[in-house]
Amino acid sequence: MTMMAQQAPRTILERFTKMNWGIINVLVLIACVGVAMHFSVSSGEWTDMPLTHGLRFAALAVVMFLAAMALDARFWLTIAYPLYAVALLLLIAVEVAGETRMGATRWLDIGPVSMQPSEIMKIAIVLALARYYHFLDPRRTGTVLWIVPPFLMIVAPVALVMHQPDLGTALMILFAGVCVMFLGGLLWRIIAAGAIVAVGTAIFAYTSILHDYQRDRVNVFLGITDDPLGAGYHVLQSKIAIGSAGFFGRGYLQGSQAQLDFLPEKHTDFIFTMIVEEFGLVGGGFVLALFALLMGLTMRIAANARSHFGRLAAAGVAATVACYVFVNTAMVIGLVPVVGIPLPIISFGGTAMMTVMAGYAMVLAIDLHKERF
Repeated sequence: MTMMAQQAPRTILERFTKMNWGIINVLVLIACVGVAMHFSVSSGEWTDMPLTHGLRFAALAVVMFLAAMALDARFWLTIAYPLYAVALLLLIAVEVAGETRMGATRWLDIGPVSMQPSEIMKIAIVLALARYYHFLDPRRTGTVLWIVPPFLMIVAPVALVMHQPDLGTALMILFAGVCVMFLGGLLWRIIAAGAIVAVGTAIFAYTSILHDYQRDRVNVFLGITDDPLGAGYHVLQSKIAIGSAGFFGRGYLQGSQAQLDFLPEKHTDFIFTMIVEEFGLVGGGFVLALFALLMGLTMRIAANARSHFGRLAAAGVAATVACYVFVNTAMVIGLVPVVGIPLPIISFGGTAMMTVMAGYAMVLAIDLHKERF
């Protein structure tokens, strides 16, 4: 047995004490913010929403903790391709037998469980690409032939999710995949060529692929049209709430736009608006600081990982969560079009939380068992 193997935590107690408690504590703090805001969404009553959110996080946290202690990075490496295949098949199943809600076919009902397979793909694409580059000869990462497989792995789910339609999630899958490709050794000239192609594709998508309501949101964002009672209503109400909050906010349970139901989707996409309205710049800054700390701790694990797979997978999870946070917070203040991206672990929703917690089960495992793989 090597010296590195001897240093690996062997007993349950050793694994418990060597767990990355910094990340765990930050995740718990973020979840507590979510429970508090859903209590406010429910007008100060312990209804199903805050209780469900809290219990859901607690259950997933226990699973995350146990999985991190029991499974090292080799397990995630093994399931990377099968998980991607399952997620892709579920996306195809959505096309065939998906449930339509609010004009979009994104959900799949399997018995009593309703899920969004696109959320599973967010972590599956990271794992699959991390495995691909883990075994790929570094000398081949910049050649055209070896760029084709990861390109197809990204394009397939992006196209399926775009068709649902879910522009925001499609862009997140694309961003996570490109981040892993970049960290895997993608050359700058290929990135530049890809950026040019992306601009052309965006123009084509705007003119020929986007649905009318998506194009309306882009037009409002660009200032081409002004529709305060239609496509621009969400952002207008969000800006009113944020603009009136001041430094310390209106007070807990005292936000006028949220409590009087002027603010739509306040429990999901626009929950950050509610945080700022009630707690002001201080509250919004505190939440962003928590996410920044989480990203920093995650990237430190990626930097210290001994395997190429561990580095890419942990960095991919950090990139995915960072994209969640950036798009959501930028969306509610009008910096990007409204695309329906939740704030991770704070917004209400089971599949998105499950995806993030699964990602951090892997990150914690990579850190805990780094001497082994």
